[in-house]
Amino acid sequence: MGDSNSERKIAEEVSGVAELAKELQDSASALISKTSHEEQSLRQRALALDSNIKKLRSSVDSAVKRGILDRKEAEKLDEELFRARCIVNDGDVAAFLPIKPHGGFLKMFLGPISVRATRKDVQLKIKEEYNSYRDRTAFLFLLFPSALLLLRSWIWNGCLPTLPVQLYQAWLLFLYTSLALRENVLRVNGSDIRPWWIYHHYCAMMMALVSLTWEIKGQPDCAHKQRGVQLFLQWAMMQGVAMLLQNRYQRQRLYTRIALGKAKRMDVVWGETAGVEGQLWLLCPILFILQGFEAYVGLLLLRTALVGVVSEWQVVVCGILLVLMAVGNFANTVQTLMSKSRFKAKMKKSKSKQELEGSSPKDLRSGRS
Repeated sequence: MGDSNSERKIAEEVSGVAELAKELQDSASALISKTSHEEQSLRQRALALDSNIKKLRSSVDSAVKRGILDRKEAEKLDEELFRARCIVNDGDVAAFLPIKPHGGFLKMFLGPISVRATRKDVQLKIKEEYNSYRDRTAFLFLLFPSALLLLRSWIWNGCLPTLPVQLYQAWLLFLYTSLALRENVLRVNGSDIRPWWIYHHYCAMMMALVSLTWEIKGQPDCAHKQRGVQLFLQWAMMQGVAMLLQNRYQRQRLYTRIALGKAKRMDVVWGETAGVEGQLWLLCPILFILQGFEAYVGLLLLRTALVGVVSEWQVVVCGILLVLMAVGNFANTVQTLMSKSRFKAKMKKSKSKQELEGSSPKDLRSGRS
């Protein structure tokens, strides 16, 4: 009799658990359906608002060209529309906007999966991790070639052995591949990384891959045969110094621009984008010297191949890639500085106009005298 009661009790508990599981499933399905409906509604509203912002910006520009709207008033409207767009693209609303195409690079490594983070805190964590990775690799970029050059002079009698150089090139391949992957993920999540910097890393990846197959010549006449490798290591040291300066100066400037509503929280700093004049005076000469030295190393490699000193195809490919990256970096730097100069001139003109309009006739007469 006792066994029968126990069996019945267990059966009732199992039946109750099954009913609870069914009720929970129904509640979850109802919630998902409701959430999906609300999400679709928010998605439509977000798309409509984003489209409306773009139309209004176009209307403001058109009104200025036709003389209907004053340029000073148009600048105020543009700034207000820009801040509204930052709210839409940089806030939680961004999760409901269309996802940017991933591109072939991400698909090649990760397959057809989405890397778009729907939560803003996750997106910002991706960006902060990317910034931390750049800080760490800047030190390594300076440390590795410095160690190789010092060991070359102190221990290896002026002749670099093959294995340490190839290990360094393998690390470069890993570094540039990981940077390109992280930057593509950031772009999908709303960052404004310039396409050139990603293409630059594609070229650097190719160069590191090719250099892994490059036979490092030893004695005799080691110093002459390894001249290109030595110059490349010296350039890498300069690149590490430039990266450290960029990371230090530009991070502060980006935080300021975000606070002023002129940049999005997912934006990152790159290359020559430091915004303080004193910092530009320090950073720009270093960048131009670095780019010139990069082009010089590339031309030197091409020259050694043409005169028959080192005629391997790897020398030619690495030389072409270095020159291409130097030219691209120089063009991108000049383009950014020109845009900064135009922006500063525009702000100065606007400020002067405001001061002139705010001055009284008496002040103007005093100024002329």
